[in-house]
Amino acid sequence: MSHVVLDISGMTCAACGARIAKALSRIDGVADAEVNLAVERATIELDGEVTPQRLIEAVEKAGYGATLRSSSEARRRLADAEREAMRLADERQTLLRFSGSAILSLALVIGTLPMMLGAGHSWISPWTEAGLAAGVMLLSGTRFYREAFNAVRGGGANMAVLVSLGTSVAFFASLVEVARGNSHAHLYFEAAAVVLTLVMLGKYLEARARRGAGAALAALGRLQPAQAEVVTAEGPRTVPASALVSGDVVLVRPGTRFPSDGVVRSGRSSVDEALVTGESLPVERGEGDAVLTGTVNGEAPLEVTVTRVGEDTRLGRMARLVEEAQTGNAPIQRLVDSISAIFVPAILAIAVATFLAWWLGLGDPAGGLAATIAVLVIACPCALGLATPTALVAGTGSAARAGILIRDIETLERAGGIEVVAFDKTGTLTLGRPTVARAVALDGDARSMLGIAAAIEATSEHPLGKALVAHARSQGIAVTVGKGVRAAYGQGLTGTVDGKAVAVGNERLAAGLGTSPPEIAALSARLGEGGTLAFVLIDRKLAGGVSLVDEPRPEAKDAIAALHRRGIRTAMLTGDNEAAASAIGFAVGIDDIRARLQPEEKVAVLNSLAGQRGGGTAFVGDGVNDGPALAAARLGIALSSGADVAREAAAVTLMRPDLRLVPAALDIAARTRRTIRQNLGWAFVYNLIGIPLAATGLLSPMLAGAAMALSSVSVVANSLLLARWTPGRS
Repeated sequence: MSHVVLDISGMTCAACGARIAKALSRIDGVADAEVNLAVERATIELDGEVTPQRLIEAVEKAGYGATLRSSSEARRRLADAEREAMRLADERQTLLRFSGSAILSLALVIGTLPMMLGAGHSWISPWTEAGLAAGVMLLSGTRFYREAFNAVRGGGANMAVLVSLGTSVAFFASLVEVARGNSHAHLYFEAAAVVLTLVMLGKYLEARARRGAGAALAALGRLQPAQAEVVTAEGPRTVPASALVSGDVVLVRPGTRFPSDGVVRSGRSSVDEALVTGESLPVERGEGDAVLTGTVNGEAPLEVTVTRVGEDTRLGRMARLVEEAQTGNAPIQRLVDSISAIFVPAILAIAVATFLAWWLGLGDPAGGLAATIAVLVIACPCALGLATPTALVAGTGSAARAGILIRDIETLERAGGIEVVAFDKTGTLTLGRPTVARAVALDGDARSMLGIAAAIEATSEHPLGKALVAHARSQGIAVTVGKGVRAAYGQGLTGTVDGKAVAVGNERLAAGLGTSPPEIAALSARLGEGGTLAFVLIDRKLAGGVSLVDEPRPEAKDAIAALHRRGIRTAMLTGDNEAAASAIGFAVGIDDIRARLQPEEKVAVLNSLAGQRGGGTAFVGDGVNDGPALAAARLGIALSSGADVAREAAAVTLMRPDLRLVPAALDIAARTRRTIRQNLGWAFVYNLIGIPLAATGLLSPMLAGAAMALSSVSVVANSLLLARWTPGRS
């Protein structure tokens, strides 16, 4: 199955998205198609041979525009810039159309005020009314008429169809009466003009609000500088940042942004990482330290060796995750889209029934005409179409700014009902910077044992392995690299050093290689309690062991307390021994401590915890061994400082190692879900109340137009409240 993304233009409401999705889904080879109104994008999953051009043609046949979203970061940024420029131009044009229409409509309303108030004849002639209304229709109406024509030509109906029908019926029915010289007939020129003006105002406000909702993703894109200075033999040379490759050396001057992820080759400076990691204070970076794309260099120039570019950088991954999350549709939104597909035809039927009921039942065709116009205008499903995507864009954008990356909208659904949050220990609840507290060799030669153990751990990325190697080097021991090193999953490493079979790992590994429980217990007692124990075996015989200690993260206790305040129980699932697990667990306030667990056993414990509480479980981890648990939990949360497999398995990634972001992630997910429900509730209630009021004549066409515009703006404005969210803010 392959994945295609199209940028869509010309959508006006939920019915448009449903129409495009339906047109795409009809194509052989398309497994699924989702259209997001807020970001104007279609995501298509293919299970057969389909060319992008075939997909674009299907969208165009449905009456809309489409372009293939490029896989090249540079081209995509250029295309996004062009689309943003087009949106701004359209926004300005919409404002101009509204301004001109407002002036004409105001003159029309003032001129017909006595008639509207029942206080006499209008101050202007019927033909003047027609001329003013015609001006509004040329300024604002032509936009909707064009969109309506394209929709009908594509075999569908959307908001523009309803607006066009309602205002056209009002205008031409009135024009016929004027042409017949019927001076006593009720004219609806002012209704047609005011409705078009109000709808155009709604479209302008909606466009501004939608642009604000997507500002987080745009801001991420702007963090990467367009150019970089590459260090060459002839001196610095300016090149496009997109042309950088791994291994290049770039010069980053004070006050400028890093163009790629890399490692400092020379120099020392402070770096402001707030916009990428959320870290509020500048951090010191010197030779050998990693730096991130988009962060700002402080007071001194740095030479940086490029390690990752483009989408492979942390900033690129952040932008991709946010973009993917904002493009998806919630299960509830798919239901809304299905309703919207039949909503417009149903409204057309209701409008016809309304007119017939007034004409044939009440003998009042004039009243029926007004009621029909009001029904057509008020029923535009804009609010329904914007309810979910605007909340999703605003919520995930705010989360990204705080350093919380939410993979997709299903994650928001899964984040509801979490009753237990389980944590890994090393590198998650602890700082991941363990130190060797004690080393014991059974033959008394601790230096030799440390050298052999360090050779096995030399290539390890695990914090414990790194700590053991660092300790050996600090003792002046030359560290070689073992041969044939393999991971004993969840237990440790095995390999060969100087022709000897060596294993370094936990109690399970030692027992599996034939070490008796009394031997393990005796060595454990010598190493002491409260530390993580690594046993060293040479040629399957116990040679000694190392005790490592790690400090809990300073914010861990606050994070656990915040979860408890939300009524959520906490657990620790670790492969470490009971003493080391308990020391950390009690220090930070964990409710349930489970030690000596294999990776697959963590999965079983997660399932049992879910069964005990009757709700969902979340798991927070950072290591390779955490992959199965992150994938098995209802909600997997990974620290970005951890292994790639952990980030891939998780639904939420924390871009800085701050455990307070765990309750914050649950909070923004809950707020986004609540906003979506509020928006949908408002949109449905608005239609349930508004359509009957319009059909019974209790709502004039002008009030219907104002209500329709207000409903869309209110939904978007409610979503934008999420943009003000910050972690820890109530």
